[in-house]
Amino acid sequence: MPAEFIAIGKAAFSWRDIDAELASLTYDSVFEGAEAELAGARSEPASLRYLTFTAGELTLEIEVTVDAVLGQLVPPGTGRLEVRTADGTVVTAVIDQGGGFTIRPVPRGSFRLYCHATNDASLLTNWLMLQDPPGD
Repeated sequence: MPAEFIAIGKAAFSWRDIDAELASLTYDSVFEGAEAELAGARSEPASLRYLTFTAGELTLEIEVTVDAVLGQLVPPGTGRLEVRTADGTVVTAVIDQGGGFTIRPVPRGSFRLYCHATNDASLLTNWLMLQDPPGD
């Protein structure tokens, strides 16, 4: 297949979530540790990493543990969450009635999260890279 056709196909595929709002990272616990370090406080490395993303009416809260990413959609409701890696792999998780979901194993390398709530609201995070899961 000609390279131009492959490039056109990939470009078209990237537009499939154009309706998703790009979420802003509004909290990352890594920065809390950096602020404490700059202030001269000594602390143990955190066993968890917390991140919060916001887009429109949706907030996506996640915590990264040694073996999983645990998340909460606010306001709570059902839906689906996709972990999309840079190499094109997609892993899907179901968002339960309380807005909770679990992703196992913790994604390695670059990835982004696409959240689609059943009320048709959706969000897409920027690319993330977790160097090593906490505890590694």
